[in-house]
Amino acid sequence: MPPPKVPGNKPQSFPTPAGAAPHLKKKKIPGAKKIKMKELPAFTRQLGAMLSAGLPVVQTLEALQEQSLNKVFQGVIAGVKTQIEGGASFSEALSQYPDIFDELYISMLKAGESGGLLAETTTRIASFLEAAARLRRKVKAAMMYPSIVMTVCLILAASMIIWIVPVFASIYKDFGSKLPGPTQFLVDVSDWLKANALIAVAIIVVIAIAFGKFKKTPKGAYVMDGFALKFPVLGELTRKVALSRFASTFAQLTRSGVPILQTMEIVAYATGNKVLGKVILEAKATVERGEPLSIALDKSKQYPRLMIHMLSAGEKTGKVDEMLQKISEFYADEAETMIGGLTQLIEPLLIVFMGVVIGGIVVCMFLPIFKMHEVISM
Repeated sequence: MPPPKVPGNKPQSFPTPAGAAPHLKKKKIPGAKKIKMKELPAFTRQLGAMLSAGLPVVQTLEALQEQSLNKVFQGVIAGVKTQIEGGASFSEALSQYPDIFDELYISMLKAGESGGLLAETTTRIASFLEAAARLRRKVKAAMMYPSIVMTVCLILAASMIIWIVPVFASIYKDFGSKLPGPTQFLVDVSDWLKANALIAVAIIVVIAIAFGKFKKTPKGAYVMDGFALKFPVLGELTRKVALSRFASTFAQLTRSGVPILQTMEIVAYATGNKVLGKVILEAKATVERGEPLSIALDKSKQYPRLMIHMLSAGEKTGKVDEMLQKISEFYADEAETMIGGLTQLIEPLLIVFMGVVIGGIVVCMFLPIFKMHEVISM
């Protein structure tokens, strides 16, 4: 995985998973994202349960390989098992599949191996992955309904402009009088789309491709993540989800014994937001000088005061991991509450949106009829 670049700074290098053997070649896995989202949480939970029962790692992997229904993931498990049988540690074997087992996963696992707490650490990773997956599903479900409705609405509006408006335009043409401004504008748009349909499609495709490529650049990703935090309503939800990820990931790595500077590098990537991640990377230099993390994060003003106060309290009592876990739970609950509220608010907003778009087109088409005495020439 290439290290992400942070705008305004030199490219930041996220740590190579602790203990990763350089001689193990990193492998690209087709469908890795789907495996990571759907297969990995269950795999990790079963792995932790079997290791807790005292089964050896190789025997556990053989059982999990047989249980998996994903042929590609079966091959991944088989490759991990082969590497372990060849003398590699568990974390070293997993590190050759970075598209599935990321820095967070490997670092926690390596810390568990070093401390002789592999089963306990694996169970902790499973709980973390399951909680993240639950929150991700809720956010995706909340966004899916309005996305579908808006897409259908726009397709319907385009269809009306291309095929229905010309019918009315041909009728009004016989009136012999100038059409109202909104109606004439709609007719002009319809005529242009009919005459330049391929150009319109090409423009949309080019814009979509250019936008997609821009989002993949370091600067583009940073700009889009900054916009996501400022977007009305949804921006606050995005921030709460990112803060929950930050606190939960930091807590898990701290409990696993990962050094704080390495933890900050991993967490900067795990937040899922480049703006908040940049703040963490910049705070690393402050922490290196011996200042508390809460003070370092407070300087940016990107992290809410409530979280800073809670983190400061944890630092003073020596229970940073416990306080971070509470922070994570707090913001996860806040995000879920917002999702529930948005779900109730979305339906009337969608009705208004459809009314404005579809209703606006209908009103424009019938406006000459409403003003019949002005349009029909005597």
